[in-house]
Amino acid sequence: MLFLTHLAAAALLARPARLSPVGLVAGAALPDLVDKPLGAVGVFDIYHTVGHSLLLLAIVGPLALFGRQGVAILVGWLSHLLLDAIHVVLNGRPEHLTFLGWPLLQPNPLDVPPGEFIFYYLWSPSFFLELGIWCVIGYLLVANRHTVRRILHERT
Repeated sequence: MLFLTHLAAAALLARPARLSPVGLVAGAALPDLVDKPLGAVGVFDIYHTVGHSLLLLAIVGPLALFGRQGVAILVGWLSHLLLDAIHVVLNGRPEHLTFLGWPLLQPNPLDVPPGEFIFYYLWSPSFFLELGIWCVIGYLLVANRHTVRRILHERT
């Protein structure tokens, strides 16, 4: 899943989950904010490690003890992992779910350079899932345009 889709999907959870959109979005950003820089600077040779491991639940889980904002961060983080898991399964690579058990299980990353990834990703089943998520977001924005306008007007 693309980073912005993780954030948008987490924000969509706010109303039905009755949780803070800020906490949900922050939690959804967490895996990539941890792992992408670690991979980019060469600490790890893959991009799904610490932040994408369910073993991090031992650290992130206790956030729920800090009230609803902590719960929102935890749910946002879990939503990111769930969407990434759905992504690899939809695209026919269930064996790549090993990222969820890092470092006990060694991830089997897709061996596609970042520039070529976009061509791999376009028209994949996961691409259409993301497109659907963005269609829902677009619909909700149009359906609630008066509320959106009021919120934007109040902030300026």
